[in-house]
Amino acid sequence: MSDRIDVLVYGLGAIGSFYAFILSRSDRVRLTVVARSNYEAVQANGININSENHGQHNFRPHRVVKSIAEISPVDYVVCAHKAINQDDVVAQLQPAIDSRTTIVIIQNGVGNEEPFRKHFPNNTIITCVTWVGVIQASPGIVTHGKSEATQMGLFPNPKVESQVEQQRLGTFADLLRRGKTQVQVAEDIQTYRWRKVVWNVAWNSLTALTMVDTQTWLKSSEDATPFTRQLMQEVINIARGCGVPLKDDLVDQLMDKINSLPGIGSSMQTDCKNGRPMEIDVILGFPVRKSRELGIQAPFLETLYVLLRAVDGRLRAAQ
Repeated sequence: MSDRIDVLVYGLGAIGSFYAFILSRSDRVRLTVVARSNYEAVQANGININSENHGQHNFRPHRVVKSIAEISPVDYVVCAHKAINQDDVVAQLQPAIDSRTTIVIIQNGVGNEEPFRKHFPNNTIITCVTWVGVIQASPGIVTHGKSEATQMGLFPNPKVESQVEQQRLGTFADLLRRGKTQVQVAEDIQTYRWRKVVWNVAWNSLTALTMVDTQTWLKSSEDATPFTRQLMQEVINIARGCGVPLKDDLVDQLMDKINSLPGIGSSMQTDCKNGRPMEIDVILGFPVRKSRELGIQAPFLETLYVLLRAVDGRLRAAQ
């Protein structure tokens, strides 16, 4: 790999814009972004970020494009798009990927890597869990609070030498560190993915279905807290069935965390409010399918999945 590293960020929403900013701070990176609804704003004015951790900045990517078809193969493709219609979207990435390209997945959910591996069986995949509180209030205008952490690791590929994969992982982690964000490289990255999906199954689902914030939900009845705890426990049981060693005390940890925060919404609730399809499959669908395969009972999870699919169907039909 040459000293200059070509990076493409695909999915220039709030999360994609944040990581584009972080990557832009490294003088090794030549950054291209794929922008759609915010293309005109970003092309004209760059991206403005107001961060409690990093301050106020305006930056301009090396190149802003509307379509992946305009791209030649790059060193890293950072996929920060919503995990919706994964197979269709992943297939569209082909023009940016050749044998040297490393795919970086920064998305909610579990099982996200499988469509990438199916379409790109010979490439290195880095999978990431992000805890970044950021919103894009208007096109190209991003606001970031204090929440900021990234865990990353390999989705190992037996067709690529381990040393090569480790080098690619280390290089990308270094690029993020040069951008002054917190990075943890983890061998057990699927543990982190499933920990977050336990959180997301609860709070994305419940806030989207009820249209209230987390504290309003928890105070809505004496049944709300035990319902939430049982829902989390079901996902933990499924994770363990998949060989991911989550412990039962994770429920207490996550409930303590939510109770330390003011009432918050979720990305799924925001998508629902705005009439957009929701990330149901990677957050709930994959765990449901695994529970059925493994014979693990998950009635609370199954009920929420069925209800949210109906809501999502209504949103898609109205588009």
